[in-house]
Amino acid sequence: MGNLNNKLKSRIASFGYAIKGLKVLFREETNAQIHLLAAIIAVVLGFWLHISGIEWIAICLCIGLVIATEALNTAIEHIANMITLERHPGIERIKDIAAGAVLITALTALIVGLIIFLPKIYNLFLL
Repeated sequence: MGNLNNKLKSRIASFGYAIKGLKVLFREETNAQIHLLAAIIAVVLGFWLHISGIEWIAICLCIGLVIATEALNTAIEHIANMITLERHPGIERIKDIAAGAVLITALTALIVGLIIFLPKIYNLFLL
């Protein structure tokens, strides 16, 4: 039973570390703050425009993917900077690829948002 309690405490502690990481991400990273603001706007628009359940799923998936990708990109940047702050072609390439991943998810989220919200906004002002 003691081993089970230790495992449970360890799992609970891991959630604490994850929350700590998210706090650091949103407190210190400007791009993460921009993505969070975009997510808040999307959620507010979703409630205001009464989007469907499937549309909510798409919005939630996009928000999660963009923020998760930004977090991974930030982690990669920090690891790379710990290795060296000098310009290194290999590290620069790694950072560029990670940043590209964020760009892909952010552009995908933008396209999904436009597909969901533009017709609803258009119809709102058309009527």
